[in-house]
Amino acid sequence: MTQVQEVLLREEKSPGYWSTAGREFIRNPVARVGLGLMGVIIGFSFIGPLFYTVDPNGIDAYVDPLAAPSWAHLLGTDYVGRDILARLMAGGQSSLEVGFAAAFLAIVVGALYGATAGLLGGAADSAMMRLLDVALAIPVLLLLLLLAVTISTNMAVIILLIGLTSWLVPGRLIRAETLTLRTREYVQAARIMGSSSTRIIGRHILPNTLGTIVVNVTFQIADAILLLSYLSFLGLGIPPPAATWGGILSDGLTSLSENAWWTVYPAGACILLTVVAFNFMGHALQDTLETRLNAK
Repeated sequence: MTQVQEVLLREEKSPGYWSTAGREFIRNPVARVGLGLMGVIIGFSFIGPLFYTVDPNGIDAYVDPLAAPSWAHLLGTDYVGRDILARLMAGGQSSLEVGFAAAFLAIVVGALYGATAGLLGGAADSAMMRLLDVALAIPVLLLLLLLAVTISTNMAVIILLIGLTSWLVPGRLIRAETLTLRTREYVQAARIMGSSSTRIIGRHILPNTLGTIVVNVTFQIADAILLLSYLSFLGLGIPPPAATWGGILSDGLTSLSENAWWTVYPAGACILLTVVAFNFMGHALQDTLETRLNAK
């Protein structure tokens, strides 16, 4: 085996790096809180309906609209008589599905764009980053609103809209990582052996930016859930009768004048706890991986 091949096949991170980082992450109290909250939210949204089998879109003809919490409806009913608790569970499913899917899309697009720009360098990198800077100057929420009012929305469209307007920050982060990684000897060795840019990105660049990707995806999920809540609150989210936390919050605001607190505060609490859970996990992951890298 030649010296170049030995360099190319050298492992960039020790085999125990991720397992050790994982143990340190679990020991982090902030991570435990985030994981606990996330487990509760996922269980509430996806396991809860198996036990609380009320139709989230069904109207109880025997109960008045805006009925207070009772044994029949544990969190009361909304302004048309639909069960709030059942709608919160359905809204949790929609929010988490959109959050995970949109975050995945944003990370994939951003990672590929940033890695390509960083690896190419020169004029190509400069042009790609100026384009990214222009896109970053446009407020994401404003762009989403403009797109949402011009396009007929459903869950798939909302995922595409949020994902394709949220890849800019991951793109900049991965590009910064790539500028450092492209000077490493194993990347130089791959070039000497004739590896294509696509292979270098897939084999050497992206695997070594995995820490940045994992940390950023947690923040992207939280941001996507917030953006969905904003759109739903403004009536531009997933069309009714589908339940979303933002839509429940928007519907409930008109009922606050009648002291129907159950139509607003539970939905707000769900949004808050979900965003806090993913942000806690993101910060804990960031602290863990930075500590491991500084220790190497």
